[in-house]
Amino acid sequence: MRIVLLVIVVALVALWMSRRKNEPETVQAARHTGAPDEGEDKALAKRDRRAVAAGLLPRERIGTKSGRTFDPRVPPVVAAAVRGDWVPGAELLHVVDGKWAERSEVVAHLEGVAAEDDAFLVAWEEALPDDPDAALVRAASTVTLAWKIRGAKRATHTSREQFAGFHETLDRARAEMARAAELNPRDPAPLVHEIALALGLGYPHARMRELWDRLVALDPHHFHGHKLALQYWCAKWRGSRELALEFAEKAARGAPPESLLAVLPLMALFEHEDDHENPYTNPVALEWTEAAREAVAGAPDSWRSRETRHLVGYFLARQERYAEALEQFRQVDDEIGFLPWSYYADPAEPYTRLRDRALRKAG
Repeated sequence: MRIVLLVIVVALVALWMSRRKNEPETVQAARHTGAPDEGEDKALAKRDRRAVAAGLLPRERIGTKSGRTFDPRVPPVVAAAVRGDWVPGAELLHVVDGKWAERSEVVAHLEGVAAEDDAFLVAWEEALPDDPDAALVRAASTVTLAWKIRGAKRATHTSREQFAGFHETLDRARAEMARAAELNPRDPAPLVHEIALALGLGYPHARMRELWDRLVALDPHHFHGHKLALQYWCAKWRGSRELALEFAEKAARGAPPESLLAVLPLMALFEHEDDHENPYTNPVALEWTEAAREAVAGAPDSWRSRETRHLVGYFLARQERYAEALEQFRQVDDEIGFLPWSYYADPAEPYTRLRDRALRKAG
């Protein structure tokens, strides 16, 4: 997808905060450490044949990453940054000033480059020491670096040294983020990135609510801000199923359809699907499946619409509304680096398995 407002940060955070859905880590590891057996090979081949016959893609042609941008201005800027040239990025950020979703996507791509090699950013900072855009890219890249230091494994498999480096780098990022916000107080992006700090540093509820109030005052319907904040309110982080769903429903009910925040309650339900006996067909799930489906109907192709369609298709299939699920899957069949599939070690496996069931059941 679309590295969007924070996409790289979100992807890194998701690596750690993800539960491997419905199967223990040892099972997933086994799935990837050896060749599939003959029976599994035959099943996968049959699944592919059925998909191709229905006009869908075979498994090997399905993209499982989520780094593509839908803004044609971004790739040349990224290429320039890789070469050490900061000027195109600075110019594009100036052009999209005030267009926060577009601006955040540019920042997310640039901070991804900076987290690997910050030569372009060092040159930018030397040329324009108090440039708010350079400050934001620096702060965002430090957040990304912190999560890289921490790693994607669960806490029990993360060393004391990794945790020490993680928290030390997050502390540095917090100071950098405060500076970026001070240099451009109109920009919601520093506050969105700070939610990643809230997760890593364990902000108490009162502090998180204060941060959230500041963010929505600047941009009430910031998609990735909402997505990150939802993670904070989930049980696996600082909240509970009830708090997560309360947050999601409140945000979705007050949002315009084009924001696609109607999908937020489905995200909350998915995050807690193991905690509830009927997470797919209860009244809340049915209501928000319809709301998200209506919101995404006719939406332009973007990282937000793709994630929304995948989640809507997932819930429709779980509700045994297989033909309707296929309508969603057909529109996003080439790329699955989103919820719900991104929480699996092998995203293509659960996707093609559920897609195949929808094909068979839909007749």
